[in-house]
Amino acid sequence: MLFRKRWQELSQLRKFQNDLMVELIQSRKKVIENNNYDDDGCFVCYVDTLLNLKLPEEKRKLDEGELVALCSEFLTAGTDTTSTTIEWVMANLVKHKHMQQRLVEEIEDVVGDKEEKKVREEDLEKLPYLKALILEGLRRHPPSHYAIPHAVTEDVILNGYFVPKNGTVNFMVADIGLDPTVWKDPMVFKPERFLRDETSSSNILEAYDISGKKEIKMMPFGAGRRICPAYKLAMLHLEYFVANLVLNFEWKTLLSTENVDLSEKQEFTMVMKHPLQAQISQRSKIVT
Repeated sequence: MLFRKRWQELSQLRKFQNDLMVELIQSRKKVIENNNYDDDGCFVCYVDTLLNLKLPEEKRKLDEGELVALCSEFLTAGTDTTSTTIEWVMANLVKHKHMQQRLVEEIEDVVGDKEEKKVREEDLEKLPYLKALILEGLRRHPPSHYAIPHAVTEDVILNGYFVPKNGTVNFMVADIGLDPTVWKDPMVFKPERFLRDETSSSNILEAYDISGKKEIKMMPFGAGRRICPAYKLAMLHLEYFVANLVLNFEWKTLLSTENVDLSEKQEFTMVMKHPLQAQISQRSKIVT
């Protein structure tokens, strides 16, 4: 068999995946069967919806293998993409010290002299430069460079190109965000492009539709009816974590490195080829 070693690794990973997930799925199944939601303090969760789901065409419920695959996809899509984006944003904040300084100053204006140094969810809407940083991170370093492919239902001519019925269509997510006809200096990490006045120090966010309902300039979460259903939650998590990481810690390059290597490497998501290594120290006080 070709690639025997890789096949063995795949089999071991699949077994580990099953061993991890099946026990949790069976546990939730017992909760549903015994109607013990109130007794053990549990709430309805994602697995519960899958256990109750029926496939209308095949007139059956999901089997164990399908449940494992869907749960794994749910966890990976909800955690790996977020952590990857956070690393890219923090890497750029380490590389561009003035951006980190500007973000800290913006947070200070909102958080003030509170005893607890923490950005709360209700504070995020008051931090436009933070949102601009996250948007620029998603434009320049989208965790996925490709969207899920789709097929056209009939023959169509798109911008002079003939696409036959059932032809596969894919969207190059990364290339859309780097289109020089749409973005000025697309290879440059520049959060100010999402602010109303790029040349000013004022942080007024320019209205931008990341869902693609009005126009598509970038689509890190997809677009249309099949856009990532949790993209708003993802934005909330990204803003919350980055804000608190910067508020409480100062991020610098290591003494042994003069710069941050932003080379890419394709794994499940597009990660840093050389993971971020930074010198992190607790901020003694909020910068003024």
